[in-house]
Amino acid sequence: MKLKLFLFLMLWGSLVQAQIQKTEPPFWWSGMNNPELQIMFYGKNIAQYDIVVDKSVTVTGIIKTENPNYVFVNLKTEGLPTGDYKIDFKRNGKIAFSHNYELKDRRENSALRKGFDASDVMYLIMPDRFANGDPGNDAHPSVTEKPNREYPGGRHGGDIQGIIDNLDYLNDLGVTAIWNTPMLEDNDPRYSYHTYAQSDVYRIDPRYGTNEDYKRLAAEMHKRDMKLVMDYVTNHWGAEHWMIKDLPAYDWINQFPGYENSNYRMTTQYDPNVAQRDLMYCVDGWFVKSMPDLNQRNPLVLNYLTQNAIWWIEYADLDGFRVDTYSYNDKEGIAKWTKSIMDEYPNFNIVGEVWMHDQAQISYWQKDSPIGAIQSFNSYLPSVMDFTLHNALMVIFDEELATWDKGMIKAYENFVNDFLYADIDNILVFAGNHDTGRINEIYDNDLNKYQLAITLVLTTRGIPQLYYGDEIGMRGEKDKGDGDIRRDFPGGWEGDTNNAFSSAGRDELQESYHSFTKTLLNYRKNKEVLHFGKLLQYLPEDNVYVYFRYNDKDRVMVVLNNNPEAQELDLRRYAEGLNGFKGGKEILSNRQIDLKSTLKIEGKSPMVIELN
Repeated sequence: MKLKLFLFLMLWGSLVQAQIQKTEPPFWWSGMNNPELQIMFYGKNIAQYDIVVDKSVTVTGIIKTENPNYVFVNLKTEGLPTGDYKIDFKRNGKIAFSHNYELKDRRENSALRKGFDASDVMYLIMPDRFANGDPGNDAHPSVTEKPNREYPGGRHGGDIQGIIDNLDYLNDLGVTAIWNTPMLEDNDPRYSYHTYAQSDVYRIDPRYGTNEDYKRLAAEMHKRDMKLVMDYVTNHWGAEHWMIKDLPAYDWINQFPGYENSNYRMTTQYDPNVAQRDLMYCVDGWFVKSMPDLNQRNPLVLNYLTQNAIWWIEYADLDGFRVDTYSYNDKEGIAKWTKSIMDEYPNFNIVGEVWMHDQAQISYWQKDSPIGAIQSFNSYLPSVMDFTLHNALMVIFDEELATWDKGMIKAYENFVNDFLYADIDNILVFAGNHDTGRINEIYDNDLNKYQLAITLVLTTRGIPQLYYGDEIGMRGEKDKGDGDIRRDFPGGWEGDTNNAFSSAGRDELQESYHSFTKTLLNYRKNKEVLHFGKLLQYLPEDNVYVYFRYNDKDRVMVVLNNNPEAQELDLRRYAEGLNGFKGGKEILSNRQIDLKSTLKIEGKSPMVIELN
């Protein structure tokens, strides 16, 4: 009899545990600005139960979909203290099983956290390709793809520990913020290293580490006054996502029915003459077949994404988001998502990937855009990426014979259009990223051209972003595939013969790149005039571009000579920028410069002069 009772209890216990397979968010916090919380419970036929929540909690709705394996419970958390709250699942009036849902304490001043801004320099890392700090997690039984360093498109083993191990290298370089490409679980059987086809958005991919490791990364960065930026994907998940395999509702993803690819024509989002079919194929079409497109018009989807984003900010103590494929989302849905986050964290920052080639079209997506206002649209997105400047940086330093539209005039003309942006200081400027050709490949490891490009990125308006390895001359050819522009950072793996993380391990060329970048980054770090100062630019002459950054206290003169020959500038032309100063310190060479009449600059070289 005792044995039968024991077996019955064991069986009953296993059935109870099996009823709830997922609870998301897994916990929440008291004292959030938005008092509404929606908890999703997932389990076999879980919708058949009646749900009764602790009497101290106000339930504002229980939502069931056509899939009986899901139920969504809406609660009010306003005024609730921290602790566990019992949620009973009943059948025929009797409790079948219960779940204790926890509300935690928030960090002090969590809502007022300050995001990245133009005082920062952001360093973009592909975690799988940066450093392998824990070879023990290179493979994991819960995910499919195993490491293979010989395969450019496969897992190589870089992880969170590898980033933590090299934070001092980045801090010494002058980096103040890190943007990692996504780290959430991606169980695609191949090409999972980029982690943009996510399979569980509440779990760090175990080949990078654990959720606790990710939180530890943020803590270690904050000890060094560095900021952590998460790459967040609102537009799509991966085909291996557990919810895609058992959709809560048919319209959780965009279906035609089934799969149709995006036409990638983001201009349809604001084309006043657009054919609705073309707009639909942009917004609802899938980015690729392995990435089902999420339907933000479904309020359950939008709320799920919003809460997930806030959960990660609160849990990991994040300082910002970079949002992938921002302008492929349903624009009204993504605007609501963005506003919800910024309402919760008013000093936070979010930069959206708006990969377009026209400043007006990019500007449309920034908060309070004068272009968006024409159509009464506000994205609430604080920051966008300056892809037009990137386009110029990829070609201008090979254009040595300046013409009406070639050479440094392309940089000048880019900034002419700054009037289109609502917040010009909150623009991300960059020479390259994980999707573009590497600048040192494009310019064939010409150090002079690199110096010109990076000087422009680090001294113009906006938030500079570097791509990992550019500071040591890393190369990679886009035409050979994405794996080639995402090579392993030398020294990040045990047994690497070249360790570029240390001065002793860098070869002569790597050290030349690194020394220049470090000098300029560390100068910029404490120069408010380069963060938020005004920009005054002069039309280039003889392929020499001169501009000033200035405020009430400081003034910096930047000279970029894209001409292969040395040039002598008549400084009378620059009297407005010089503002009466007769000399200055040239930062890159650490020497005093006379600015009384003329200035000589060597061919293919930059100068950064702090006027004094």
